[in-house]
Amino acid sequence: MVILANSDLRELGAVKDANLTVDLNGNRNFSLQIARSYWQPEMTFSSLIYILGTEYGGIIGEVLTDTTLDYVELKGLSWRGRLAKKIIEPPAGSDHKTVSGELHTIMKELIEPEFDGLFVVSGKDTGVTVSNYQFDRYCTLLDGLNKMLKSKWYRLRLSFRREQNEPGYLYVEAVPITDFSNRIELSRDCKLNYTMGDKRDGVNHLIVTGKGELQDRNILHLYMQENGEIGTEQYYTGLQEIAEVYENTSTETAELMSVAEERFRSLMGKKTFQMDVAKMGMDVEIGDIVGGRDYLTGMYMAKPVENIIYEIINDTELKTYKLEGEDEV
Repeated sequence: MVILANSDLRELGAVKDANLTVDLNGNRNFSLQIARSYWQPEMTFSSLIYILGTEYGGIIGEVLTDTTLDYVELKGLSWRGRLAKKIIEPPAGSDHKTVSGELHTIMKELIEPEFDGLFVVSGKDTGVTVSNYQFDRYCTLLDGLNKMLKSKWYRLRLSFRREQNEPGYLYVEAVPITDFSNRIELSRDCKLNYTMGDKRDGVNHLIVTGKGELQDRNILHLYMQENGEIGTEQYYTGLQEIAEVYENTSTETAELMSVAEERFRSLMGKKTFQMDVAKMGMDVEIGDIVGGRDYLTGMYMAKPVENIIYEIINDTELKTYKLEGEDEV
């Protein structure tokens, strides 16, 4: 049930006959369409919509009306979208923001001052700590948190909560990542649709030519290692070597390495995996890992869930799951 609340977080009641789409972690926005006859004056900027116990919702930031189709559309950022619009800045005189301590304690210090009491971080002790963890320079709060938690095999969980006769709030916590891939064999009897691909003849040696002329030209050699990482020592030689030249004379030398690595990753061999996560019948959330072993080829694949798109269309609920790298297939 979709709930409407005012900017003071006081619940105003259920929204009738609404079609809702929430793109949690892709575009990170929501759209709520209602018939013009059900519109209320409170359905306006800074009001909230949410489904209790979930992260489906957000703050209304845009209102559209269409008299031809006879509906009003309310739009805004998802809660993850809000986190993505805050920046972790290095302290004055420092190159990076560095933190140490228990996960929830760090999250509370980073999140709660930014959201005027709307976001509340769990007070439970996870028993997990980081020491001198260094955030990337000027990263978003969402990216910074995700990366820090992933380093400890944890992930974000968000859910909108409301105690009786009290204003609602978004509850934020760190929970362990669940790996569902070792629970599933992708056999002909499992009734799950999936596709797997394993490309091993991609480029494994990239020769980068930068600024300069002839012998004075800046040259970098990048090599794919056995574990798929990029290094400067050659691992694949002879028949196994697959080389390519990447010419870039417009990027400054100091930045050439990072640009070249991005190019290299687009050329390297890769594993691709898609599956119908909704049919697994399991409570899978963003950051959890899904996958399995193909009974025919023996190929094993596992990918994190990167995004969930939640929809209510004509009172029917639908979830669409996107795996990491799926849009690159």
